[in-house]
Amino acid sequence: MTKVVKANDVIDTLQYLKTFEANKKEYAGKSFSYLLSKMDKIQPRTIWSVPSSMDSTLVTKSLFRFSDINYPIVNEVKMLITWEAELPYKTVSFNNQRNKFYFSDSERRYYGAKIIRNILVYR
Repeated sequence: MTKVVKANDVIDTLQYLKTFEANKKEYAGKSFSYLLSKMDKIQPRTIWSVPSSMDSTLVTKSLFRFSDINYPIVNEVKMLITWEAELPYKTVSFNNQRNKFYFSDSERRYYGAKIIRNILVYR
C-alpha cells in the first residue's frame, strides 16, 4: 500500500522552526517540555551536547537535529538551545552514548525540566 502525500502535508522545516526562534520570549525561562509540547508538526530526532568554552565539564547548549542520523541532509536545519543552568557533561555524555545521540524518552525526561535561556535556529 502506498501512502499519498498531499502538498500541504509536507512542512518547511526551517520556516516552522524559525517561528519558535521568533517567539523565543514565550519559551525563555520555561521548561524544555513546554517547547516540545508546542512542537506539534515535528520533534527532534537527535541531540548533541555543546560543552562550555570556559569549563569542558559543563554543557551550556544542546543542538537538536530533525533528520535521521543515518541519512545526512545537505543544509540541514538545526535548533540550538542555550540552557539557563549548566548541565554536567558526564550525565549528558552518558545519555548521548547510551542512546546513540537519538532523542529518546530518557532524554525527553532529562531535558524536559531544564529551563531554556535562548533558541537559535539555523541551517
